[in-house]
Formats: sequence, structure tokens, C-alpha cells
Amino acid sequence: MSKISTFNAFKSRNYRLYFAGQSVSLLGTWMQKTAVSWVIYSQTHSKFMLGLSLFASLFPSFLFSFLGGVVSDRYNRFKVLLFTQVASMIQAILLTMLVFFGYYSVWAIMALTAVLGLINAFDVPARQSLVYEMVDDKSDLPNALALNSSMVNLSRLIGPGIAGLIIEKFGDSVCFGANAVSFVAVIGSLLMMRLPKFTPKPHGKNVFADLKDGFEYIRNTPTIMFMLLMLASISLFVLPFSTLIPVYAKDIFKGRASTFGVIDSVIGLGAFGGGIFLASLSAGTDLKKILAVNTLVFAVGLIAFSHMHNYPVALFFSAIIGFGMMSQVTIGNTIIQTTASPEMRGRVISYYAMSFFGMQPLGGLLIGAVSQKIGVPDTVLAEGMIALLLGIIHFGFLRRSRLKKKAMAAMQQQPTEAIS
Repeated sequence: MSKISTFNAFKSRNYRLYFAGQSVSLLGTWMQKTAVSWVIYSQTHSKFMLGLSLFASLFPSFLFSFLGGVVSDRYNRFKVLLFTQVASMIQAILLTMLVFFGYYSVWAIMALTAVLGLINAFDVPARQSLVYEMVDDKSDLPNALALNSSMVNLSRLIGPGIAGLIIEKFGDSVCFGANAVSFVAVIGSLLMMRLPKFTPKPHGKNVFADLKDGFEYIRNTPTIMFMLLMLASISLFVLPFSTLIPVYAKDIFKGRASTFGVIDSVIGLGAFGGGIFLASLSAGTDLKKILAVNTLVFAVGLIAFSHMHNYPVALFFSAIIGFGMMSQVTIGNTIIQTTASPEMRGRVISYYAMSFFGMQPLGGLLIGAVSQKIGVPDTVLAEGMIALLLGIIHFGFLRRSRLKKKAMAAMQQQPTEAIS
């Protein structure tokens, strides 16, 4: 019998600490995200403002993620991550104080959200790159990254539901305060780690030369290039469907904050299931094929959900959406982390972050504007159709790659056969 490999990464002490601390922190993060979306839509009743809030949270990451990647490759990633977590905690405290004392507007929330986006531009490359150093057995890295995604989506499962109940019972400021407190866990876990001593490397090139080297490396690595293009397309046209969930909760299902929390949590449940599925895969599994299949699953879920007015059935398709959606980020990240060379990892991840964080805010503005013209259900339907097209394109890419490998193998055998 083969050993169960779902939790192999937990054999590494540093990764166990990281997982525990991040689990608590991410729970607070999703509570805050839910509260921000609900407050903005409740005050403005504008679908466009929901898209703008996504833009404010992600676009700064797009602008500065290149610099974040260079910083991650040049300097001590542990210290960079510790700094970004402390900065995120300060941002959460400021947001809590503004909301608690009532000295805030939608634009004040947007401004602090943009500050968090700037912090994340440096946080994501450092955090993702540092995971590699936390895992003692590097063959457990894909498992660690899949567990990371499960952790994110478990917090998405629990956080919005708790946030919806807290908003109704105690007010939105409690959600913001809980997020601020949650950073104590992740900062504490980082300080308890025992990582290899950092050895500074000389850098003869300037920042722009480093960025150019990263781009050239990606351009000459077709697998990474294709993954980044797919993620950018999904992030621009499909993933911004999440900005419209408050509209379904409030206007289509005639619900309250708890309804929004439940829908978001069920999407997280599906994504959590997808993460556990990926973490349980055996070594050597064709992740590219699984990504293509799950893109089609994502598409079917969105198409079915788009015009659904039956709330329980809509929740079922929400879980399908989450399951398919989770693979988009996780598998791409896994392939990039396991393919990129160590000296390029931070810069490659910064391009990955740009594809994810950069396209989503633009997509949020696009989807918000389109939904004002054609309606929310038709917009989500269109997003599902685009996901379907991208899944088909992915299968075409895989087929061409297989044919190319067969042709190269045949060419390599011809000289041998000629000699014999």
C-alpha cells in the first residue's frame, strides 16, 4: 500500500509553525475582506464600487510586484516577510480605529486597502519563496504549496461566515479588529522558526537589469510562460466574478450580510476540497492536465450559477466554482516553484503575482462596468463562457506539447536506426 502523502510537508518544523500562524492570520484577513465588501456595497449600492475596491486592493501589487521580486532575490526573505507582516498589522489597526470611531468614508477604506495592496507587492514574493526554505525535503514542496492553498480556502470557508454573523450582531469594526489581532499569531510563528543562515550575495547589476533577466528567463521557459498567460487571462476575465457575490446575496437572493458570508464560505468549501485533492496527488501526476480539466469545472460552475434563483442549488454550484477555481492559482504556483531556478525564484514569483494581482483589479473594473450594462447574471454567464474557452485552449496546448515531444523523440531515434 502507498503511504498517504497529504500532510508530508508537516514533517518540517518550520513549515508547521508557518502553517499554524498563517491559518490564524488568514482567518482574520477573510473576515476583513468580507467586511470591506459589505460596508462598501451597503453604503454605495454600486456594483462599480465593488469592482473599484478590488482594484484598490490589488493594483498596487501589480505596480510594485516586480520590485518586490527583486527585493526577495537580493535580501533576507525572512526579514522582508517579517517587515511586511508588521506593516499589515499596522494597516489593520488603523482601519479598525477609523471604523470604530466613525471617522471614515468609503474613500478612506479604499485608501487603506490600497496601502495593503502595496505591502502585498513585497509580501507575496518573499512569502512564496521562503516556503521553499521552510521545507526540509524539497520533494515535499508541491505538497506544501497545495496545503497552503487548502489553508487559504479553509480560512475563506470559515472567515466570511463568521464575519457575516459578527457584522449583524456586533458591527463591522469587530471584524477589522479581529484581523489586527490575528497578525500576532503569524509574527510569533515567524520568530520561532530556525531557518538556514542568510548569506548575502553580491549584486553587480541594478534593479532594472535584474528585472530584465527575470523576463528573459520566463520567455525562454515555455511552461512558465504559458502558465502566466493562462493565469493572467483567468484573472482578468473570470476571477472578478467574486466582486458580484454581494449583489447575488442582497438583490437576487434577498438576503443579508450572513447570506453573503454563506455564499463566500461555500465557495471556500469547494476550494478547500480542491486543495486537499491536490495535496493528496501522488508524485508524477500530470498537474497541467488536471488544471485544464478543472478550468472546465470552473466554467460549468459559473454558467450554472449565473442565472440560478434557487438558493440551495446556487450554493451547490458555488462549491463547484470553488473547486475549479482553486487549481488556477495553486497548480500554476506549484509548477512555477518547482521549475524556476533558486536565484530566479523571487523574480519569477513576482511575475506570477503580477499576473494574479495585476489583472484582477483591471478585471474588477471591467466586470463592474459590464454588469451595469448587461446585468449581473449575464456577466457571470459570460465569465463562465470565457473560462470554457480557456480550458479548451489549454487542452490544445497540451496536445501540441505531446506531439512536439513525440516528434523530438522520433528524431533522436532516427540516427540510431540508420546505423543499425
